[in-house]
Amino acid sequence: MGSLSVWHWLIVLAVVVVLFGTGKLRNLGADLGGAVRGFKEGIKEGSSAPER
Repeated sequence: MGSLSVWHWLIVLAVVVVLFGTGKLRNLGADLGGAVRGFKEGIKEGSSAPER
């Protein structure tokens, strides 16, 4: 008890897809990808700025 097998994760994934639908999950993935991309660009811009 305490560890989840692959079958447990597949059941959880199936329940999430049924509850939210694939369209909402696709939008969530796109939003998350955009947030990560923006964070990386912000880090890159912040590190290239000269410090005073």
